Amino acid sequence: MAQLSPGRYYTQIESGAAGLADLLHSHGADLHIPTCPEWSMRQLITHVGRAHRWAAQIVATRATEVIPFRAVKNGALPAELPERARWLRGGASLLVDAARDAHDEVVWSFIGAVPASFWTRRMAAETLVHLADAQLAAGQQPVMEPDLAADAIDEWVGVMSGPNPGQPDGRAAAMPAGAVLHLHATDPGLAAGEWLIRNSPEGIVVEPGHGKGDAALTGPAGSLLLVLMRRLPPSDPSVSLFGDPAILTAWLDSTPF
Repeated sequence: MAQLSPGRYYTQIESGAAGLADLLHSHGADLHIPTCPEWSMRQLITHVGRAHRWAAQIVATRATEVIPFRAVKNGALPAELPERARWLRGGASLLVDAARDAHDEVVWSFIGAVPASFWTRRMAAETLVHLADAQLAAGQQPVMEPDLAADAIDEWVGVMSGPNPGQPDGRAAAMPAGAVLHLHATDPGLAAGEWLIRNSPEGIVVEPGHGKGDAALTGPAGSLLLVLMRRLPPSDPSVSLFGDPAILTAWLDSTPF
């Protein structure tokens, strides 16, 4: 699947951070986040704000080695509430500014050396999902733009759900040999929104496009993303599951976010 334009990722990162800041203001730092059961809103925004600064520092310094997540510059959540919202928005701006400057220069990532644009795509998806966490906690229904949700699905199934380099692939161990999971985003006008996930003899292979699966999950891209991220159950009425439900269960069980 072709990636979105840099501007789409930049807008999502900054608007997502602003949305989290608004929810922090309206619901407070102690709001429990059921989809991240060990977290409150305070911990959620700390994670997102620090992640933006971490990615910004990696990109801005053209890092070739890991920067420890907890050692990132200005990564602590401010004590005062008004400063927290500014801190959250500021981290998003730092990342966008660093990405604009770096273009596609090569930097470190946990999957190896990558173009700097890897980090804007990664943080756009990260922000999208964690904004949904906060919205669900606040009793709101997340509304995602289909192309952003589909891109986040593509990044998840094709990159992020896999093992770190050199590690065994738990997805292949969990899914039956030869099994195929079909994902189909049904949003009108969505240019690319289908994936076939195969457990082949060579391991997990993800192919964009239409085809027959042993199980198929269909629905709007935003709902599919939230099911794949285990924010919604496969029984949610916004999606439909066909075929062998054990295939989807095996995938979900082997791909925690």
